[in-house]
Amino acid sequence: MKDILATARPAFVLLVLFSLICGVAYPLLVMVAAPAIPHPEPAALVGQTFTDPAHFWGRPSAIRYDATTSSGANLGPTNPALLEAIQGRVEALRALDPGNDAPIPVDLVTASSSGLDPDISPAAAYYQVPRVARRRGLPETAVKRLVDGMIQERTVAVLGERRVNVVALNQALERLGGT
Repeated sequence: MKDILATARPAFVLLVLFSLICGVAYPLLVMVAAPAIPHPEPAALVGQTFTDPAHFWGRPSAIRYDATTSSGANLGPTNPALLEAIQGRVEALRALDPGNDAPIPVDLVTASSSGLDPDISPAAAYYQVPRVARRRGLPETAVKRLVDGMIQERTVAVLGERRVNVVALNQALERLGGT
């Protein structure tokens, strides 16, 4: 019995020690220090649903951008429901912009895994330029320049992909004007 206590005592002491460090001291340190640390970028915007053809549209969301239930659709690539949803999105995009026969970027017809993604690829933004410019009565070149200025490069030059935040893009579009 004495051997068991001798063996258990260090384990118990370490459990209490690490519980205090990880469960109390570290969270308190983060709460105190975090506001004092300068953040170079503003907080990320959660995606939003844009249905007005005069705005850029983001990725479809399986959860309608409800941040309380972040989740994807979890449908496999051969699932008929996924294929039907993609076909419906393709048809909706083609109906809104019948003169645009460019290939539709995949991120405009497939949902993000979190359902909250505010970003699209530059290709998806450029695909929408003719429709947005026409609906707003703006020159395509002006809208394209706006997209050019909103492209965010890869993080640390190697992580992720180039992207455009649709919420920020639409805010800039509102400042640009048009009808």
